[in-house]
Amino acid sequence: MHNAIARTTVPSLTINRHCRVIDNCTSGEVPQSIFSAAEPVVLKGLVSHWPIVQQGQQGNNALADYINSHYNGQPTQVYRAGPGLNGRYFYNDNATALNFTVDTGKVDEVLQQLLAWQSLPEPPSAYIASNLIQSHFPTLSAQLPLQLNRPKPDYATEPDRVSIWLGNRSVAACHYDASENLACCVAGKRRFTLFPPEQVANLYPGPLQPTPGGQVISMVDFDQPDFERYPRFADAIAAGCIAELEPGDALYLPSMWWHRVAAPGNFNVLINYWWSNAPRYTGSGMNLLYHALLCLREKPEHERKAWQALLNYYVFDDPQQAAAHLPPAAQGVLGPLDDMQARQLRAMLLNRLNR
Repeated sequence: MHNAIARTTVPSLTINRHCRVIDNCTSGEVPQSIFSAAEPVVLKGLVSHWPIVQQGQQGNNALADYINSHYNGQPTQVYRAGPGLNGRYFYNDNATALNFTVDTGKVDEVLQQLLAWQSLPEPPSAYIASNLIQSHFPTLSAQLPLQLNRPKPDYATEPDRVSIWLGNRSVAACHYDASENLACCVAGKRRFTLFPPEQVANLYPGPLQPTPGGQVISMVDFDQPDFERYPRFADAIAAGCIAELEPGDALYLPSMWWHRVAAPGNFNVLINYWWSNAPRYTGSGMNLLYHALLCLREKPEHERKAWQALLNYYVFDDPQQAAAHLPPAAQGVLGPLDDMQARQLRAMLLNRLNR
């Protein structure tokens, strides 16, 4: 059976379907309409007016000088591996440890190394991931004019984050992020392979810990997928799409979408904006997952199904139905939450967990 799957899917390993593209975007203005679709959209030329993008067109040396002119010298985390990794930051053979090291370094030193390695056929791998602009490049923010035009909620959310990603050839294994994302390609090219959240089972997630970047990743090698071991990956391929970015392009990526990010060049730079539309008091959804692993997974099947029905009723279906038939004074935490109620609910949970 697995051999049959492999034979029928090998010719279509390349995902040919591309996500929606908006051509000739107005410089620095993100259309508000894209946020209601909850699907990836490529915005061609959105940030082509940025000075950092224009410096990149002058060559990698000019770009490195420009980045260093905004760098304040603060140390940062650097992913490193020897020649032969080809930028695939992943696991060792039994997935108990990572196949790269993480140390502390300086941005200018890493940029110098990347420039020196450009002509090597198999250079070492170096990658600075998600380095906050505010903490390391404080004068750069003013040189990144952008109007997100996204709807602003009337409640407090997590602070927005703007990050820079620097490195030579890299492949970020397929993963999801819990934040909304606008990824802006500055130098080199980026190829995103994208899957909707419901494809999780077909992507074969790896261990919850450790992870290369904080989120669980797919165990499938997209370049050489093993359909004997991961047969359902064929279904993920059928549901996937591609987003290809050149310098100046941007990708809107809704939260929780799975994405693999490949940067094939020898000098790559990306800047991304992360934000959340959820109330700040909700916290991380991973807390629910870990709690459910503790409290629900080992219960008898009929109990798990009963709790699934209860969670659907109270959480995943219409969030207002559980309180709709109750007088307002009796709704308690079933009614709309505010920050104070969230604090009380969190305190109650901590008290219960510590018993």
